[in-house]
Amino acid sequence: MRSESEQAAALIRSRIGEQPIDVGLVLGSGLGAIADHIANPTVFSYDELPGFTRPMVGGHAAELVTGTIGTARIAVFKGRVHHYESGSVSSMRVPVETLALLGAGALVITNAAGSTRPEIKPGSLVVIRDHINLTGQNPLIGETDDARFVDLTAAYDPILRERFAKAAAETGRRISEGVYMWRSGPSFETPAEINALRMLGADLVGMSTVPEVIIARRLGLRVLAVSMVTNFAAGLSEGPISHEQTMRAAAASIVPLTRVLVKLFDMWVLERRAG
Repeated sequence: MRSESEQAAALIRSRIGEQPIDVGLVLGSGLGAIADHIANPTVFSYDELPGFTRPMVGGHAAELVTGTIGTARIAVFKGRVHHYESGSVSSMRVPVETLALLGAGALVITNAAGSTRPEIKPGSLVVIRDHINLTGQNPLIGETDDARFVDLTAAYDPILRERFAKAAAETGRRISEGVYMWRSGPSFETPAEINALRMLGADLVGMSTVPEVIIARRLGLRVLAVSMVTNFAAGLSEGPISHEQTMRAAAASIVPLTRVLVKLFDMWVLERRAG
């Protein structure tokens, strides 16, 4: 663990106590309002947490909020730093390490994504079952011990995916699963690129998530990742693609996604505490 991670965890514990966090939640573009549903919140600015970097993109705040959602003790990251902001693929390393030091057993990651498939329409919730990373970037580059050789065969926890589907069904929400392609951004893809990605097996395309997943799996955290489909990707969309469009579409998913997450966290905590 990096020293900044240990310092950040110690600062957080000094204000919230020693009881472990159950689960972490990373909020994607336009989804910060989910944190408004946290009971008994304690708010930390990224500026006060060692090693935390302030996001420099619209739709991402710079706060860590701890509290409860349902019966779960949760740490919510309101904002993530993307690779395209600094060129560093390890920008989320300290936040994820801090979460592990706070005792969490799982990390739930949300993002806004474009669809490469006509049948996956904007407004859909899609659970990521696997990813494709052809960027040549990996947050574990430079590690010196054998723990850097992380097995990603089941990076996206099948049990958590099953629990999310069950929680969604109980709230009346239909979901699907898909493969997410990470692109470095910040420009959107061309129609030719999207056609190539679709032939490679990508159902979704986005500019985040994969580095966080790799870091989390390196730390032994179970991972669930959910995409809010905000638009059709280039060549499938009727009009131009913009970040503002992503923000508007993501905001429309907040209420149904929050209902599903509350159900999920209750299931997760009950099972974890039962043994």
